Amino acid sequence: MGRYRNRGMDTLQVIEDLIELAKKMREASARGDDLGLDFAELAFYDALETNDSAVAVLGDEILKTIAREVAKTIRNSTTIDWTMREEVQAQMRVLVKRILKKYGYPPDNAKKATDTVLAQAKLMASELASA
Repeated sequence: MGRYRNRGMDTLQVIEDLIELAKKMREASARGDDLGLDFAELAFYDALETNDSAVAVLGDEILKTIAREVAKTIRNSTTIDWTMREEVQAQMRVLVKRILKKYGYPPDNAKKATDTVLAQAKLMASELASA
């Protein structure tokens, strides 16, 4: 949109970009349906799946189980202002670490996975707080 406002692209290009974005969103939604995960669970699944060793060690089904449990835990732990309250974030970090340990997530990448999950949660903060 910034490029459009600065006349870096025309209206037709903006419309084409929006159509492409809509297609990608539809594909992501279909992927979540195929995996049996809702929007938040899919986001956490993708965050956890970035670790190739975790995928190799745990497999797809366990990663889906972890994603479901993380999504449920994050939803139950969110408050209106949780993204600004460090103590709430610290508690969430501990809960996520416990879940990862419970399912045998590779410890060498657990910190990065925890950070990625919390970053993803912050991006979805408004949805998680209203859930």
